Amino acid sequence: MSREFKISDFLKRIKNQIIIDDSTTYKRVTISGNHKGVSLRDEVLGSKIGTKKQFTIKGGDFILSKIDARNGAFGIIPEELNKAIITGNFWTYSVDTNLIDSEWFFYFTHSYNFIQICIESSTGSTHRKYLDEKVFLNHKIILPEIEEQKEMVKRYKSSSAISNNLTTEIKSQKKHLSNLKQSILQEAIQGKLTADWRKQNPNTEPASEILNRIKSVRAQLIKDKKIKKEKTLPEITKDEIPFDLPTNWVWCRIPQVLALTKDPLRRGPFGSSLKKDMFAPRSNETSKIYEQQNAIKKDYRLGHYYISTNKYPNLNSFLAGPGDILISCAGTIGETYKLPKEAPIGIINQALLKIRLNNHVILDDFFLMMFKSQLKGQVNSDAKGSAMKNMGSVKYLKNELVFGLPPYKEQQLIIEKVKLLMQKSTALEEEIKTSEANAQMLMQAVLKEAFESKQEGVVI
Repeated sequence: MSREFKISDFLKRIKNQIIIDDSTTYKRVTISGNHKGVSLRDEVLGSKIGTKKQFTIKGGDFILSKIDARNGAFGIIPEELNKAIITGNFWTYSVDTNLIDSEWFFYFTHSYNFIQICIESSTGSTHRKYLDEKVFLNHKIILPEIEEQKEMVKRYKSSSAISNNLTTEIKSQKKHLSNLKQSILQEAIQGKLTADWRKQNPNTEPASEILNRIKSVRAQLIKDKKIKKEKTLPEITKDEIPFDLPTNWVWCRIPQVLALTKDPLRRGPFGSSLKKDMFAPRSNETSKIYEQQNAIKKDYRLGHYYISTNKYPNLNSFLAGPGDILISCAGTIGETYKLPKEAPIGIINQALLKIRLNNHVILDDFFLMMFKSQLKGQVNSDAKGSAMKNMGSVKYLKNELVFGLPPYKEQQLIIEKVKLLMQKSTALEEEIKTSEANAQMLMQAVLKEAFESKQEGVVI
């Protein structure tokens, strides 16, 4: 017999608060949206954790994100994450197994009904909605008896095989597409896409000649005191070279391809040292602060912080505007984004570096694809080591990264070929998205069918 219960009848909030010890290593968790569950985020020493008041969790309990529960960010805590820590943005609950079968509840949280409960329980502005716990726990649902719940689970498992197979196939297709895109970029920066072109154009000006010409221009500008002399770059060693380059290509470092000017909007690389007391409400006397999310999401419009223009005299080096390339240098490291012509002039924050390329030497599109394919992996690998915890070091960006520079005309051809191949990849991606949407609809149909009470016809 089915009965009506409040969620608070079978979920009880747990708050096991601890004070972080600097000498202890802790497991931290992440909760992915779209029902992708709970997983290990990292293991970190307590001295590296800023918020000292945290909470421990227990395997088998239910956990949700108060910020993203409406987007499917919840799940059952795996046993291997027992005693991991969370911040106050995550909430954990014990599950009363006398009223609700744990497996039934796990599948129920994947249903449209449960997502609707989370959506209806979230309040606030569009981008700042939080779960209201009181509203959430007061929601009512119909619970069958435990034995009926177990029967529902059996029905679900027997009828979900097709949906699971489709989901597995979609995952395989997404992985294949990701590998295909990476392969296209890798072949581009190694010159494999333009091998036939080089045979037909053997007299193309080598990239080394372009660099030598720019070197002469730089020397003259230094002599004329139009730009400052910088430290000599270290020689590129064999150990730094990851693969062989084609004819007329040359290995170089980032400073060799930067713009030659004193204009702060065209110099780089630079990082920032903004302080909170510099922030100001948006007005005609303030300018935008570019944040890491601008680089990650490739959107200059994102962000909530502004800075007074009277702070500029001390921050000219941190100005960024159309044509500058932003590089994320902490947390999510190595994401790049070129500010478009409609982007406003602003100031970069501490999580970004910015550079302006000399487009007589290297094309922006080639640099961006090269960075994504080759250097992004390197900076992330280096960031995990003891020498560099983030890419906030200008010295690192200047001295530690090398890449292959093609002749100018070959860069143009590479960009054209990559764009054409990526267009085909985009078409495949749209097909996969359609299949994924169909799979989600099928999953909801299976859930509805399996979790419909046969005795009373009540849809849960």
